[in-house]
Amino acid sequence: MAKTLIYQLLPRLFGNTNTTRRPNGTIEENGCGKFNDINDAALERIASMGFTHVWYTGIIRHASTTNYPFITHRANANVVKGKAGSPYAICDYYDVDPDLAVDVDHRMNEFKALIERTHKHQLKVIIDFVPNHVARNYHSDVRPAPQIGGSDDQQVAFSSMNNFYYMPNQPFVPPVTNLDEPYQELPAKASGNDAFTPAPSPFDWYETVKLNYGVDYQNGKAHHFSPQPDTWYKMRDILHYWADTGIDGFRVDMAEMVPVEFWNWCIMQITSRHPKIIFIAETYNLAQYRNYIRAGFNYLYDKVNFYDTVRAVVTGQKNANEIGNIWRSTDGINQQMLYFLENHDEQRLASDFFLGAENIHKAKPAIALTMLMGKGAAMIYFGQEIGEKGMDAEGFSGRDGRTTIFDYWGIERVQQMVGNHTYDGAQLPDEAKQMQKWYATLGTLVHNHEALSTGEMYDLMWNQPIYVDATKIYAFLRYDEKERYIIVCNFSDKKINTQLRISDDAWKLMGATWNECIVPFDVINRQSLQAARASIDIIKEKGLPIEIDAHDVLIAKI
Repeated sequence: MAKTLIYQLLPRLFGNTNTTRRPNGTIEENGCGKFNDINDAALERIASMGFTHVWYTGIIRHASTTNYPFITHRANANVVKGKAGSPYAICDYYDVDPDLAVDVDHRMNEFKALIERTHKHQLKVIIDFVPNHVARNYHSDVRPAPQIGGSDDQQVAFSSMNNFYYMPNQPFVPPVTNLDEPYQELPAKASGNDAFTPAPSPFDWYETVKLNYGVDYQNGKAHHFSPQPDTWYKMRDILHYWADTGIDGFRVDMAEMVPVEFWNWCIMQITSRHPKIIFIAETYNLAQYRNYIRAGFNYLYDKVNFYDTVRAVVTGQKNANEIGNIWRSTDGINQQMLYFLENHDEQRLASDFFLGAENIHKAKPAIALTMLMGKGAAMIYFGQEIGEKGMDAEGFSGRDGRTTIFDYWGIERVQQMVGNHTYDGAQLPDEAKQMQKWYATLGTLVHNHEALSTGEMYDLMWNQPIYVDATKIYAFLRYDEKERYIIVCNFSDKKINTQLRISDDAWKLMGATWNECIVPFDVINRQSLQAARASIDIIKEKGLPIEIDAHDVLIAKI
């Protein structure tokens, strides 16, 4: 069974070859990637790198300043972030983003063709489900009845049968009011980030409306779950609708902002009809991890634990000996953690705010940890594998080290990879080609070797001798009944020569003995190792000789 390796891509940007790049440009000016741009060549490239799943970000129709004739409730620019709008401000749960279709009238067919095309390459499809909030102009044209909020009693602040929260008799005042067309909403609804104010700040999720799952936030967060709130049924039906299209999983946006009681009830109903579908929760509260796993989630974002720790280590703010705390804090549920170093919310590794393009090589040991530590899932964000910097000022999204989710844009480095939709990377600079090859080597190793994918892990750092600098390296074993590997990550600016002790306990767990200890080859760097020539007596007494370059990773088969 292969490890779950996810390739996240934003179709709006991924296949867009328009090079205009006008800040705040329209779709006509800057262009937009389409479902059809994610062709066989693109999918073959992703599959060849060892990935098992593709997370298509921004599929469900969201609020945008681009209008189409069939949209009956057009978005007001005062409550849309960017020309393209946020993929997390859904305006019709039953529709796909028309920007992504070549033939807008047949947009759902184009999406279903993408699902089939993805499956043809033995890749599974994940899409976003956004359960906590909707766009302020939410109105389903595809499924006009029953509308979310259509039967609400807007004269009360809270009712468990309402889909939204209200501030009766108070008009909504958006923080952006300098546009020609005023925005009118009476009574005001609470914003998506639990902002119960009619006048949210520019830093609030003012373009969205909080959905009501029966939690009375303004009265001590009292729960009103019996009878089950109306929102529960509406969200369950939406999940069934998308599961029926043939997708394989949901990445659930801000899952912790929805009561866990809902997930306990809902996920069981979805999986009873679609037993193989997976749920991935965007989570930030380590104390709640186990509750959401018990509710039925297959994987959880491990942002506050893995990402924050590893980022601090790779940038020199923490020592490598902090890494062991990652797996210890999730002991027993490691197989359900999702590790990443980039996604649509985070700054790019090559950005000036993280490592910088000139220091991108320093990310290698961190990337190896993402892929190799634990049995859970791993993810990269499109462009990460070719050193995309995320340093464009696209419009609503400024120069912040992130790739915009709000603007129509063409990403130069990604376009070099895409070419004329050949996805051969012929136009990439040499350093990007080398980086892509390194990612592919690592991904295929994990994909093809169960010991590195679903095998057991043993932390080697707990009993190393004093001469091993635990502040700069992190070493561990991955093994199953067929294969054994040692992985060493060097976070130092210098080459390290040392000896790593492998305890008798580790050998016993691996079902091996000292007399079998041969380490002939570094499988990631494709070179012979000095350790292979060391005598068994020396290895047993002093440890396994290790030589590893600065900011590099050693993956050696024992």
